[in-house]
Amino acid sequence: MKFGVVVFPGSNCDADCFHVLKNVFGRETVYIWHKEDNFDVDCIVLPGGFSYGDYLRAGAIARFSPVMKKVVEFANAGGLVIGICNGFQILLEAGLLPGAMLRNKSINFRCHDVYLRVENNNTPFTSKAHEGQVLKIPIAHGEGNYYCEPDTLKKLIANGQVVFRYCNSRGEVTEDANPNGSLYNIAGIINEKGNVLGMMPHPERCSENILGGEDGRVIWESIIAYLERGANRG
Repeated sequence: MKFGVVVFPGSNCDADCFHVLKNVFGRETVYIWHKEDNFDVDCIVLPGGFSYGDYLRAGAIARFSPVMKKVVEFANAGGLVIGICNGFQILLEAGLLPGAMLRNKSINFRCHDVYLRVENNNTPFTSKAHEGQVLKIPIAHGEGNYYCEPDTLKKLIANGQVVFRYCNSRGEVTEDANPNGSLYNIAGIINEKGNVLGMMPHPERCSENILGGEDGRVIWESIIAYLERGANRG
């Protein structure tokens, strides 16, 4: 089992993801520089940060980076890909997930803990959670206001592609619990095939008690369990 953490110019959560996978879970993990287009891993992580400074639009330039051609091929072949924050934005720009990311409704950068409700635990990324489980995970973004067309939203809901929604500590999905104005309180979605997840909150920042919480562990544990079952590689 081997994880690859992609590093773009401007990534700043790559070392956090690498640390969690390598040192907390003891899994073989390598960095993948954005100019690489030949690597052999079982799961690709697109970390948070400000790829290429996020000039023009978040993730818009990274989407053309040489590594993304391989990431798209890997995903289309069934390989697991998880995009966190800026990684989620890149997945949207690359067309691996539907919709777009807008500026936060408040126009402010938001950096604090939020609560997420697990809407679908029948995915490679959430199988160790239970449906309706509430996770406390930090966010840190200025463009996390997820948007898609009404027909796309209906399809996402009907297909169970909405994996996480912002909620309060009791698991109630409310407007007050939504930190960025995201449509339908969406915090994370998956593609139709179920092997590509994008989420704005940062599970790598809450996978050790020393960081104040471990709710993010369930996502890494789910991925590891999926790969240990011998899932297909991209």
